[in-house]
Amino acid sequence: MPRIALAPDNLPRRYSLSGGHVLDLTQGINEVATLYIDDGRIAAIDTPPEGFDGVQDFDVAGLLVTPGLIDIAPHLRDPGPRYKGQLTSEVQAALAGGYTTLCPRPDTSPVLDNPSHIQTLLSKAEALGSVRVLPLGALTQGLSGQLLTNMAGLKQAGCVALTNLRQPIADTRVMLRCLEYAATFDIPVHIQPEDAALAAGGCAHEGVISARLGLSGISDTAEIMALSQWLMLIEQTGVRAHFSLLSAGRSVDLIAQAKARGLDVTADVGIAHLHWTDRLLEGFDSRFHFQPPLRDKSDRTLLREGLSEGIIDAIVSDHLPHEAAAKLAPFAASQPGMASLETCFSMGMALVDKGVLGLPRLVEALTRGPAMVLGEPLGHLSPGSPADLALFDLERTWTPAESDWHSAGFNTPLAGVALKGQCVATLTRGVARYVA
Repeated sequence: MPRIALAPDNLPRRYSLSGGHVLDLTQGINEVATLYIDDGRIAAIDTPPEGFDGVQDFDVAGLLVTPGLIDIAPHLRDPGPRYKGQLTSEVQAALAGGYTTLCPRPDTSPVLDNPSHIQTLLSKAEALGSVRVLPLGALTQGLSGQLLTNMAGLKQAGCVALTNLRQPIADTRVMLRCLEYAATFDIPVHIQPEDAALAAGGCAHEGVISARLGLSGISDTAEIMALSQWLMLIEQTGVRAHFSLLSAGRSVDLIAQAKARGLDVTADVGIAHLHWTDRLLEGFDSRFHFQPPLRDKSDRTLLREGLSEGIIDAIVSDHLPHEAAAKLAPFAASQPGMASLETCFSMGMALVDKGVLGLPRLVEALTRGPAMVLGEPLGHLSPGSPADLALFDLERTWTPAESDWHSAGFNTPLAGVALKGQCVATLTRGVARYVA
């Protein structure tokens, strides 16, 4: 397998990466090419710019070179209980997965609902000096669904969007006011659609399997009804909106219709819902307890098609690390989620190998797609842009093991499972922050 000489302490200000397969659909590049990097930025591709005679060249032949991956709303567990994770551990997990930009979700302790909390988080991230952190702020105070946050202050502090995650906003008037104020300050709103009353007490997809296992179900109608309601309010207010972690096949049609009507909406899907279905709940395996729940095969098929056709804009890891005890309870009492920053790309490669997605579309959904959702000039390797990039060995086989796991949570169904395709180096601003 290819070996590279990159290391955090051996990169000059100017250097080149040659022989790698560069994939950046923003520029229409999908071929072997040489990247020239100068002072943390992409200087040129293929044609050496002035002053690059005799610079150090790193041979990355046999590797896939992409823009750094971008994840919308992973849980970085900071601030919060250290036994579940902290910024240092989860950022290292992100780098090991090829991520260079993270948009942490606001359900921390305390909640990221005021500018001072955002500034504290960004100061800690800046001290680490590795990945770019673009926080999501809380839409309502304490995510309680009642009082609006200081949206202008959150935006000024560095939030790229606001969200209430899956926490309900019971009063429709409050929902409307949230969107009106967000539109006024031109800050996007990220929505995880779920009708709280229909989902109450549920832990699995409502269907044959949950009925047979005696697990309380959550119908896809809970997602569809909430999505429909939010879309009507979005149309009324004109706010920029993003729908996150779609799980129901029928949601894809609603997003397609909304886009066709000219609504400024985007959507993403979690990597788990592109892979697995509720059949894996047999045996009450709590590692497959997710929120939203894994649904049936027809939903998975429609989500895959929606992603392939571009109706769904991005893939997210839905990274949610837990300590071991959180998954040891009976299925319904266990905590949902998995640690997935380190495995997301490999899971995507499994979809490529099965013919579900083409490699260019996978990379696009992990780079340019999320960048477009955020409205940020990221996810590409254009000359002049920051040299945030990831190098992958598509042939490398690896097995997730706790001994070489970076996240504080090893709650992954892929423990001990052989995976194909792995990040071997991640660079931010031209510096090698991670090398396998």
